[in-house]
Amino acid sequence: MQLYDYFRSSASFRVRIGINLKGLVPERHFVHLTRKGGEQFADAFTAMNPQQLVPVLVDGDETMNQSLAILEYLDETYPSPPFLPTKPAGRARVRALALAIACDLHPLNNLRVLFYLKNEMGQSDEARNAWYRHWVAKGLAAFEAALAGDARTGTFCHGDVPGLADICLVPQIFNAKRLECPLDAYPKVMDIFGACMKLTAFDAAQPSKQPDAE
Repeated sequence: MQLYDYFRSSASFRVRIGINLKGLVPERHFVHLTRKGGEQFADAFTAMNPQQLVPVLVDGDETMNQSLAILEYLDETYPSPPFLPTKPAGRARVRALALAIACDLHPLNNLRVLFYLKNEMGQSDEARNAWYRHWVAKGLAAFEAALAGDARTGTFCHGDVPGLADICLVPQIFNAKRLECPLDAYPKVMDIFGACMKLTAFDAAQPSKQPDAE
């Protein structure tokens, strides 16, 4: 198994957490997203992933991208511990929470979006950071409401075992902290974040502990 990732990539962070929870140890390849114009644009990497995004996971003859697809592949291939509940309604809830981060919140704050705002739209760093904080606030407010209003929320997003939703939430909170977004309005979110970070699988996956960290 080989993982192509970048220490600060939220999507890569998710996959690192998942790999750690499954107890896997892949060979690591680091793709720097800003050095030399972005190593993800190199021909060799583009051949692996035409989207020119990390992460990419290679497992035997299979090459796959998109963090949630990779995580579901890992869950189906290495089923213990599971990332999803056993009951269909619970699985739907966890997927919905994960997608709220991965598909609705994170893309608006993705590095390439922020670069476009700055380089193509001519937005200042201040304006770009205001954009970032606006969408973080809206996304986390909705996530907090979903957690607080559901009895299935426990120590983690769904019950007392970490799963797919927690894997998606933690990297988003790291990003929010790095951009100094106010987080006091999301007590349940932050309680869950704290519980996750007590676990080695989450802690070891954080950006500052990666070999390519800067």
